[in-house]
Amino acid sequence: MASKNDNRSNILFRYAIIVLGILTLSAMIVVKLSETTVVYADKWNEKADSALRRTSLIIPPRGNILAADGSVMATNLNFYTARLDYRAEKFDQSKLLAEIDQLALDMATYFPQKDAQGWRRHLLAPLDKQPSKRPRAYKIISGLSHADMELMKTLPYFRSGNRNRTGLTFEQYMRRFNPYGNMARRSIGGVGETSESKEIHGISGLEKALDSLLYGRPGVARKVAWTKKITDSPMIPAVPGCDIVTTIDINMQDIVESELNNVLDTCGAEWGVAILMDVRTGDIKAISNLELNPNGPGYIEARNRAVMGYEPGSVVKTLSMMIAVEDGIVTNFDEMLPTGSGWAYAGGRPITDAHHSTAIRAGDVIEQSSNIGMARIITSRYNDNPGAFYSRIKSLGFLEPMNTGIAGEVPPRIDSVPSDRGGRIALSRQCYGYATEIPPLYTLAIYNAIANDGVFVRPRLVKELRGTVDSILEPSYMGNGRACSPRTAKIMREMLTNVVWGDHGTGRFLRNDVVKIAGKTGTCYMIENGAYNTGKKRLAFCGFFPADNPVYSCVVLTCHPTKNFFGAATTSGQVLRNIAMKLYSRGMLGNSSEYASATPSGDGPTFYATRREDPVKKLRGPLSLPACKNIKSPMAVRSGIPDVRGLSVKEAIETLETLGYDVSFSGSGFVHTQHPSPGTLAGKGAKVKLSLTR
Repeated sequence: MASKNDNRSNILFRYAIIVLGILTLSAMIVVKLSETTVVYADKWNEKADSALRRTSLIIPPRGNILAADGSVMATNLNFYTARLDYRAEKFDQSKLLAEIDQLALDMATYFPQKDAQGWRRHLLAPLDKQPSKRPRAYKIISGLSHADMELMKTLPYFRSGNRNRTGLTFEQYMRRFNPYGNMARRSIGGVGETSESKEIHGISGLEKALDSLLYGRPGVARKVAWTKKITDSPMIPAVPGCDIVTTIDINMQDIVESELNNVLDTCGAEWGVAILMDVRTGDIKAISNLELNPNGPGYIEARNRAVMGYEPGSVVKTLSMMIAVEDGIVTNFDEMLPTGSGWAYAGGRPITDAHHSTAIRAGDVIEQSSNIGMARIITSRYNDNPGAFYSRIKSLGFLEPMNTGIAGEVPPRIDSVPSDRGGRIALSRQCYGYATEIPPLYTLAIYNAIANDGVFVRPRLVKELRGTVDSILEPSYMGNGRACSPRTAKIMREMLTNVVWGDHGTGRFLRNDVVKIAGKTGTCYMIENGAYNTGKKRLAFCGFFPADNPVYSCVVLTCHPTKNFFGAATTSGQVLRNIAMKLYSRGMLGNSSEYASATPSGDGPTFYATRREDPVKKLRGPLSLPACKNIKSPMAVRSGIPDVRGLSVKEAIETLETLGYDVSFSGSGFVHTQHPSPGTLAGKGAKVKLSLTR
């Protein structure tokens, strides 16, 4: 009996302790509640108000960059990173092990970054650790589109849809996306985080130059207490960035990049740049900067050399001659200028010409690219005041910033020289392209003005802003709007036409029977370690076409060719000629793209193949279309129209146009369907329509 009483006493004692503990805890809660709600109420209310007053930035959606036809060249897209939680509440390890072989096989099929064995090892690696040390957010793969994410959810093991069992989660992030890949990549530019705010801003190209427009205006959000949670609520909504409509024509951009790449590859050059511009408006229709890939074969989009300063070489003689004609320095084009083997002006190192002659007509200086002739003309006016030549160039507006929207743009450097002997020597070099630094885009602007009857239109890469208020940007002009009179422009066009079509022109290689080209060659030795390296040249050609009624102007620079071709006409000039031929073949010069309709003989001008021919054979000698007519392809003759489904738009167009077909396409990405169907027998000039999909 005593034992039972002792047990009962022990139990009651324990209950008493528990009750006492509960009462004590309750008392503490009541005291703390009283302190919180009564004694320190003001303090806690202030903290709550402070938390609710806290604001945060709302990052605005970045604007898109569009081509001239509205095609998207840069936009924002949501991407996803797939992760696995190996410590999920009901993680089904046995099911993963049972289905791993099929899962790895399917992953290798749809996400070939790894083969099946690689995916198997990757997915099972965390299981080697103790369950408590396994990762909660193991990265499987990044860069998934929404469609990729949905596809992954249908694969073995993942298809159950219960994230507590599979551990599969997706982390969303936004990334700037270029649908056309590297096309005009340097001009479009890129984005990245700034070190100051960790916000995404432009770091190069248009993305940087127009960042204030593309970025938009951030909004402000504050905390709002709802029934179940505190969330952000906008106080000031974010204003999305403007969409920027560029002047880039996607088809022309593809042509320019392809032809520049082909010639650079043929001659083994270090780098090259090409710009195509509309004569009337100054719209930059295409721009490409390529250089040797330091990490692999081929060429890649590189530094924006189109707006960087270089000694231009003889292409600047056109500017000097234009001033000479406009100002009456040259009035008699039959005047003979003595040249000889050299001319030591002002006691300096003798100026020489590549082709020795005793004298040259003033009207032939541009055609034959005479350094001595050009120096004699300019120094005849500016001998006593060399600095006045700089002032004359400046008066044109040639030294003004262009503000094209291309990041890294610099104005030309043409020094105002003193009137002493050194200044006169510098003047004699400046007038034919040395002792100056001129970006290719500025050189092109002068040639474009000559093609445009002297109207000095400003090159531009942006033509429209689309946002809360749309704004169409009209063409603007350099200086007072004129580089020269229409009369001078006409004379200069004749001189530049003679460079290609004259008996002694330095650009005779560029003659053809389809597109008449006018322009000027230029060669300049490169400076290394403070001295000219005569073994390395920078070759230029700047001109316009068709010569009789210019539609487009174009400048091309080729740096240090190492094989096959070493002249300005056969390298840079060749790029321009190929571009002109391609534009003609697609009906982009105001012509019909039907070959037969433009041919009096009925044979039809030959489409100039750029891929399938041997590159050395293709470039050998001046192009004479009758000599290379009726290019035949076994594929075209025996098999009809080739199957280009699955190829990129660039590969498909090159394949078909090489065989002489007239190609059009809709959409972007890769060829999905083609009409007529593969194998259809069709003659040269037949139309082929491609439908593209990503």
